[in-house]
Amino acid sequence: MIVQTHSEAETEALGERLAKCLHAGAVVALYGDLGAGKTAFVRGMARGLELEEAVSSPTFTIVNEYPGDPALFHFDMYRLKNAEELYSIGWEDYLDRGGICVVEWSERVEEALPEDAVRVHFERKSDTERTVRVEGML
Repeated sequence: MIVQTHSEAETEALGERLAKCLHAGAVVALYGDLGAGKTAFVRGMARGLELEEAVSSPTFTIVNEYPGDPALFHFDMYRLKNAEELYSIGWEDYLDRGGICVVEWSERVEEALPEDAVRVHFERKSDTERTVRVEGML
């Protein structure tokens, strides 16, 4: 599926729609440059999962946890060098906890992602426009 969004609100709405289609234990891999809309998309996902906590980028903490049913685990791999570092912070434990794992900068840890991960690619067209390609939806 390829979608054009024309504002941050539309990117968030797309994330909200996707989240409503996911099951507990799903992994969503996000790809795209800085400012491409990945964190806005995750804010929408949190809204779609009816989570109350405000979503922010986990660039410095690596992972933010948002409790819910299911929980949302928001990873940012920007500061990691490779998948080994992801495993060292307990990646497999997060996968086993039954929440939804959403991973920004997935290209850095591709080998750690499950084959059935939903892959979302963001391409920035202008300050407001994005092309979002979703692969692997149910």
